[in-house]
Order: sequence, then structure tokens, then C-alpha cells
Amino acid sequence: MAWRWRRTSLGGEADRAAFRALHNASLASPALREGLTTTSAEKSVGHLRALLGTPAAGLGDASGLLAWDGLGGHHRSQLAATIGQVAETGRTMIVDERTLLCDDGGCQVRQAIVSPLVVEDTLVGALVVGAPHTTGGLVRAADEVASWVSGQLELAELDLSRTRLMEAEVRALRAQISPHFIYNSLGAIASFVRTDPDRARELLLEFADFTRYSFRRHGEYTTLAEELRSVERYLLLEQARFGDRLQVTLQVAPEVLPVAVPFLCIQPLVENAVRHGLEASADKPDGVGRLSITARDLDQECVLEVEDDGTGEDPERVRRALAGDASMDSVGLGNVDARLRNAYGDDYGLVVETAPGAGTKVIVRVPKFAPGVQV
Repeated sequence: MAWRWRRTSLGGEADRAAFRALHNASLASPALREGLTTTSAEKSVGHLRALLGTPAAGLGDASGLLAWDGLGGHHRSQLAATIGQVAETGRTMIVDERTLLCDDGGCQVRQAIVSPLVVEDTLVGALVVGAPHTTGGLVRAADEVASWVSGQLELAELDLSRTRLMEAEVRALRAQISPHFIYNSLGAIASFVRTDPDRARELLLEFADFTRYSFRRHGEYTTLAEELRSVERYLLLEQARFGDRLQVTLQVAPEVLPVAVPFLCIQPLVENAVRHGLEASADKPDGVGRLSITARDLDQECVLEVEDDGTGEDPERVRRALAGDASMDSVGLGNVDARLRNAYGDDYGLVVETAPGAGTKVIVRVPKFAPGVQV
């Protein structure tokens, strides 16, 4: 039996009104999530006016009106002063004809509602709704929309706080990059200046690229390809110092190279592995510390493993390092673990397999695609 598709209505008028309200709210939300600025106010105020179905609407901060949409633009200066009064009282105000003086007999903005915008108990601005006259229903609607706008602005503040926290964590991680590594790398480069000038020049370029990547102002995320390229530079510099005492194996599936990962999430793991591997190399018959890095494509996830055959570690000390104990001699493990969990959820923290004398393997598992994670 053949089925014929037939266009059906959205429902009754109430359903259509609800749809329009949700649609306008969804259009205003992205701009408001950027915070209360002139640009975000201009982008969102038209949708807020449509949401309320009024002739005019405006958004302002403590300094005055940032944007106005609709009729009655000549009342902006009169309403700007009212926003300051709302900022002092924190209460919704009704502005009538005595304040909104107007010579235009056909003006549709005779009264206005000024509802406060509050973020974390702090008044940050106001929503202004202009109409021919106000009703109790319109006042309640204005207050509800102002409350919703306040919620969006609070989310914007949370996003900003999160960004600041992540930037602080990356700065802290950069500060943990060993100064000895920098000095020793330059010393190793200097040792080749006379004996092998070409190699000295290549190493100097690698050092410049490594430091440029590690210390530049960077976004929260980068690609695995960029992160591993920086790791390779780091290892080239370490091998210039230690020669055959450090052996590295690198195996990477090409499919995972574009995966987005938190900035500087791999290098700290490699730096720990190099340090522990070399500590144990003196006690080995061949005097060699071995390090392997593998990145595998596993369906919807990328799995990266950093393993050394070094001294290993007491699991309790590793637990303390992952918890952020600064007394533990592990470069940034807690920092990396926290950023991975923050980006992908608690199921994606570091997994460390180790025991005294048994080497160490650190496993990083990240989804190929995750909401909000992009370069």
C-alpha cells in the first residue's frame, strides 16, 4: 500500500505561538552567550522584541542603552536614565507618559517596562520594552524574558570563567617546562656548532619551533598532528643530548592526526617518560632508555599510549600526582588529567599502568568528535 505524504499543520494557535517563542529565543541565545556588549545587544534585541510581540525593545548595561529595535527610537535618551535608576533599586520600573514626553501623536511607544538583568546577584543591565500601554501580563512577560536573558548572560560568564581557568592551567603547565631542558638543549646545540654546523643549524630551528609552539598564545585545543609534531621536536633535542642512550619508537595511525585534543596534553607525558626512562638506563646492561609512543584509531575514539621501560612508580604516588599534589615529581600529570576530564567527561581521564621497576604506560583516550571541542 502506498503512503502519500501530506503536509499537516503545526497544531492550534497556542502551538504556533509556542513555536515562534522558542524560535526567537533560539535566535537570540547565541549572541547573548557572548556576554552583554553593544554587538551582542544589537544582534539579539530584535529577536527579543519579536519574542514579546511589542513595538519596541532595548537592551542596556549600567552605562545606558546599548541597542534599540523597533519604533520610538527618539525615546532612547529618556529611557537611558531610567536604566540607572533600575540599577540602583534592582526592581522593575514602569515608565509612563510623564517621562516619555513625545510630540508625535502617532507614536506607538507611550509607556515602557524596564526589567533588571541580574548575573550572580549583580545587576548588569536592563531589558526595556516599549508599548502603547502596559498591562500586568506584559510586565510579567517582560520580567520572564529578562530572567531568561539573565540566565544566558550567566552562562556566558561561566564560559568566560572556564576559558580563563583553562588559560591559567596552560600557563601553569608552561611554567613547569624544565628550565634545565632549555639550557641543556642550547648547550647541546652549541656543542655541534664547530663539529657539525649543519646539524647545529637544524637543531636550532627545531628548538625555535618547539618554544614558539609551547609558549605562543594558543587556543584551548589543537590537532593531534600539531601536538605530536611538537613532541617530535622535543625528542630530537633530547636525542641530541643523550645520543644512543635514548631510543624512541613512534607509531601513529594517519586517521587520528586531525583529532582535536587539549593544547599541551601529550608533551608532559613524554617528558615524564624520558626522565624516568633515562634514570633507569644507567643500571641496564646496554645503558639504553626506551620510549614508545603509539596513536591508534579505535572506531569513534583515538587511543594514545606513552610507555617507557624506566624505574616505574608507586601507584599511590601516581594517584597523588593525578590529584594535583605539587610535591610529586611528575610534570603536569594532574593538569593534563583535569583538562581531559573537563573537555570530555570523567570517563576520559589519564590511565596510568605502573609499578616499581616495571616501567610506566600512560593511556590517553579521546573521542574523535565531542561537543564544544574544536580547533
